[in-house]
Amino acid sequence: MYRVSPFIRHFAFALLAGVVLATLWLNLSPDSYYDMIERRLIPHSWQGIFPAWLVADQLRVTMIAVTSNVLMAPFLFFLGKELWEANMLERGALHGQRAGLPLAATMGGLIGAVLVWLLLSARFESAEEASFGTGWAVPLGSDVVLGYLIGRIVFGKFSPALHVLMLVTIGMDLAGLVLLGLAFPAEPLRLLWLLLPLTASFGVWYLAGRWAHEGASERQRQRALALWPYVLAGALCWVGVAKSGLPPALGLLPVIPAIPHADRAFGLFAEAEEFLMDPLNRFAHFMVKPLILVLFLFGLTRGGIDLAAYAPTTGITLGALWLGKPLGILLAVWLAHRLFKRPMPAGVGMREMVLIAGIAGIGFTIPALAIDTGLPGGAMTEAARMGLALSLLAGPLMLGLSRIWR
Repeated sequence: MYRVSPFIRHFAFALLAGVVLATLWLNLSPDSYYDMIERRLIPHSWQGIFPAWLVADQLRVTMIAVTSNVLMAPFLFFLGKELWEANMLERGALHGQRAGLPLAATMGGLIGAVLVWLLLSARFESAEEASFGTGWAVPLGSDVVLGYLIGRIVFGKFSPALHVLMLVTIGMDLAGLVLLGLAFPAEPLRLLWLLLPLTASFGVWYLAGRWAHEGASERQRQRALALWPYVLAGALCWVGVAKSGLPPALGLLPVIPAIPHADRAFGLFAEAEEFLMDPLNRFAHFMVKPLILVLFLFGLTRGGIDLAAYAPTTGITLGALWLGKPLGILLAVWLAHRLFKRPMPAGVGMREMVLIAGIAGIGFTIPALAIDTGLPGGAMTEAARMGLALSLLAGPLMLGLSRIWR
């Protein structure tokens, strides 16, 4: 089992610091807090320098928009890179038959969260602006960095269960954001724009990335190892995804398969990868320190909790995360293992899966993006945000359960 790099803990602490500061600021001076996150960073008149087909007239360049749509794209790239390597590389955690059980857990958690949200909202939701199914996308995501922080204490830093937990939470985050974009696009879906990221990714692979393997000349190999072609392709991918109507935070994912990578996996966020110099890992090295600031800004702009916002939506959010998601994970794992004979990961039994399912009930980063899109706003949104904050208590609960169970 490889050591996980300590920067994941730095991500978690930065996110929590932003949430705490935002919550204090929001409850002490709400007007100045909302002015800070919603103030225009670029005057509306400056948007005229961009072509109309690229920038909409109603676009508002604010701190909350820049953080969620632009700065979070490298963080999602970071998660996608680990998931891609786990699938494609030798000894990857999702390579071959090893993919069966984590994939089942991810899908089961998503389905369970949605079903419980629908049941609870039909029975208890009282907001006038709510209709059947309103906000079902809110509990889809999970939280990788906060889940890791808790999982490291519960399982130990060298436990295989910690890697399974990260696989499940990464899968939920990425799948949840895709489903959110398809169900609640920021603008009408124009999926033909996805031809741009597909073309950019294939083009940079054909012109540069494919020459990283053996058999190429030294000049071709140097071209493959240069980073600037992939930066350009990534920018085109981001524009294509954003214009398609999908969440712009997903914009850098299409370029990942085109970037040369290591020959074998060392584990999710493995500390050993810091010594690898292939282009994909070099991008990860450059991102680490800036992403600490990005996650702090995300917590600051998306994590402010109104302590007076409790409403039925709070309980519905918590129920979907704490009941629907864990039960869906456990049922899916049981079915995959017993009926479809998918092997359990080495060193992981049902005791560990129960704890993994409980920790996966923490939902903050991707659900915090979903509440502004999947809910009509106002008091209902703030009540759901409080439910996300309360879901963090799953950490101490699972820690206590692990001590009793031991």
